[in-house]
Amino acid sequence: MTVPALHVPVMLRRCLDLLAPALAAPGAVVVDATLGLGGHSEALLTTFPAARLVGVDRDPAALRLAGERLAPFGDRATLVHAVYDELPDVLDGLGIPRADGILFDLGVSSMQLDEADRGFAYARDAPLDMRMNQGTGISAAEVLNTYPPGELVRILRSYGEEKFARKIVDSVVREREKEPFTNSARLVELIRAALPQAAKRTGGNPSKRTFQALRIEVNRELAVLERAIPAAVAALPVGGRIAVLSYQSLEDRVVKQVLAAGAATTAPPGLPVVPERYQPRLKLLTRGAELPGEQEIAENRRAAPARLRGAERLREDVTAGNRR
Repeated sequence: MTVPALHVPVMLRRCLDLLAPALAAPGAVVVDATLGLGGHSEALLTTFPAARLVGVDRDPAALRLAGERLAPFGDRATLVHAVYDELPDVLDGLGIPRADGILFDLGVSSMQLDEADRGFAYARDAPLDMRMNQGTGISAAEVLNTYPPGELVRILRSYGEEKFARKIVDSVVREREKEPFTNSARLVELIRAALPQAAKRTGGNPSKRTFQALRIEVNRELAVLERAIPAAVAALPVGGRIAVLSYQSLEDRVVKQVLAAGAATTAPPGLPVVPERYQPRLKLLTRGAELPGEQEIAENRRAAPARLRGAERLREDVTAGNRR
């Protein structure tokens, strides 16, 4: 298995362009908060030869492979085993006060999709695991086999936007009483059988939404993201930049809300002059969410659902006499 064959970084040139103004100075620090197989990180280190990179990932296998890929850059690359909402602790532990550029490439990585034993892909039979760090937490099989029916319905509706959550969960509950779920193929067959014919004719693989919902629950992805994006914004100095790639509407909504709130004034209405403390902290660098081009999608089908947003830090926070 060669890393380049597994990983084609999504919207790479646009990510580099968005972060470039913040990474030109010698000694600039860029964080790849979702290191994966290191494709974005390799390009960042190559494009900005005076920058230092901190790569963060919760998956030990990804860290090992990315470490091999980034070894030629020596001590310019520091890789840390952590979840991306732990970014403040990571930077503190390295003695780095601020990160000039921060990149998030959210969702499941190419390696996790391509390794059959991880259970992320519904197109092949595999153990129902879906943990990004297999050394901690509960698996997707445990979720299916132990969660109360109402909780499973909530997860499928909230995280998978699955209209037929109740039908699927009713089938899951009947089947798990006969035999616990262990592998993905059985779940895929159950979903196909539970859905009405009309629902199976549109929207791609009918298992997609359920698998997405289980993955988000297993890895607590949205809760982590809701902490991570504000923490990343807080870690930027004035002039620092953040770029975030999302792959489904729930992720993109969280990113949009945090960045939009930072780019809005907090002044009470009617003030003739807006004091600095009410001025926007962020400037949005993208008009809405930018999409990959047709050529990139043709060359890399995994880029198709990508949505890219970026922002620049305009000012420090001023609260209770403290500046951040």
